[in-house]
Amino acid sequence: MACTVRFSSPTFAFESSKKLMKRPKFRHHRNQIHCSSPPSAEPSRGNRKDSENARGQAEPNVIIMERYANGTSKRYIFDKVQVSIFSEEKGVETNGFQGSHLAIVELSWLPGIVRDFILPAGFPGSVSDEYLEYMLLQFPTNVTAWICHALVTSSLLKAVGVGFSGTTAAASAAAIRWVTKDGIGAVGRLFIGGRFGNLFDDDPKQWRMYADFIGSAGSIFDLTTQLYPVYFLPLASLGNLTKAVARGLKDPSFRVIQNHFAISGNLGEVAAKEEVWEVSAQLLGLGLGILLLDAPGLSTSYPVLVVTWMTMRLLHLWLRYQSLSVLQFNSINLKRARMLVELHVKHSSVPGCADCNRRENILSWERFLKPRIIFGVCLKEMLGEDISVSKVKMLLKLFEKEKYVLVVNKQNKIDFEVFVTFKVGATSQAVLRSVWQTYWLHLNYKSDADCYDQIGQSLAELEDRFQNFMEKLKVGGWDTQKISLKVPKEHSIEEIGAV
Repeated sequence: MACTVRFSSPTFAFESSKKLMKRPKFRHHRNQIHCSSPPSAEPSRGNRKDSENARGQAEPNVIIMERYANGTSKRYIFDKVQVSIFSEEKGVETNGFQGSHLAIVELSWLPGIVRDFILPAGFPGSVSDEYLEYMLLQFPTNVTAWICHALVTSSLLKAVGVGFSGTTAAASAAAIRWVTKDGIGAVGRLFIGGRFGNLFDDDPKQWRMYADFIGSAGSIFDLTTQLYPVYFLPLASLGNLTKAVARGLKDPSFRVIQNHFAISGNLGEVAAKEEVWEVSAQLLGLGLGILLLDAPGLSTSYPVLVVTWMTMRLLHLWLRYQSLSVLQFNSINLKRARMLVELHVKHSSVPGCADCNRRENILSWERFLKPRIIFGVCLKEMLGEDISVSKVKMLLKLFEKEKYVLVVNKQNKIDFEVFVTFKVGATSQAVLRSVWQTYWLHLNYKSDADCYDQIGQSLAELEDRFQNFMEKLKVGGWDTQKISLKVPKEHSIEEIGAV
């Protein structure tokens, strides 16, 4: 028997004031979802009686609120025959439900994208009370320092002979070009700090290694200036930009590593002693570099210089990888969580902290690991175009005890892939549970069997074995209080309930 389900999507446009809220405007979009159900036999007396009773009492609707990081939200109402979607603008309260995104009173005049760029995630709750005041005073402090840097650069350049044949204006022009080179490089650090600041706590070893790769690429531009001195400014600027990006990756990740070393809270002392080691290495390296520059053939032959640099650089990268490999973090990030979960699902065992860190691939990208897990998927993408009200209710019933909802992406015919969306109030524990369920499904999933039955079975296995997994983590030396699995903030859903 065929049926047609009308998909009604009225969109709200709210205009709010302090006391009153104007009547919302509607824009209706109608789609149709075609579904078919197999012919069934004549219902039994009991079923017929239930159907007659149901006529007088309508099946309750289910409401899911999908909240977004910018403060807007979307409400899905699933009734017996249709799905209605209502979009609500930022800062609007409807039916007593308020957006989870709280406006920052002090910086409410700033666009949200700017606040996210300059402030830590979760501000103000994620930092101490004096953070904002300190940063507002630090900003002009650093501005004055760089003004002084620009002013003295011309004197330094003139002292080494730049502009010697001319006047002070020649040295000033050279200084402007030099400062411009530094300024272009600083843009790289600005972009990295603002856009990727939330990555370094999760995997500092990986980003410290990537910093050296990028810094090596920046040095190539500096080497090329000898071949094309006419293009010194653009080549040197590109080199500075690339190396600034590398520094933007290196400094935050290295601070995380230093914090890992300071187990007794002596971070300042650890940082100071690191300076001793680094400066000693710097002095020794500069001395050896000067000896190499005086070597016969190196100062006069550009190919010999390039080969020597490449040899030293490859040795440097290999040593960096070896040094990062000895680090043993007892916190659980996504990469280590995958390793731990996979072994527990397959063999009911969990490797110890030292063993897992030793086997960890520092250079691997999480997005290329199998099975693929897409976190923070919006509800529309998760459910697909063919939204079945009964299937939605079935999913909500299956995951009513969890802080997330997981579905298998049947559209991906090549790789096993799951979509995960998180509920309001989800924590790192929910992310870890979704990873465990994903690996169980990946190991036991059969494409020709009913997907929802298999999801239900995986949830039963999760309920039965996850506590054992957590106990074995503690035995293996893992800090279960440091689960660095961040819940995506772009989307979160909340089941308001039946109405």
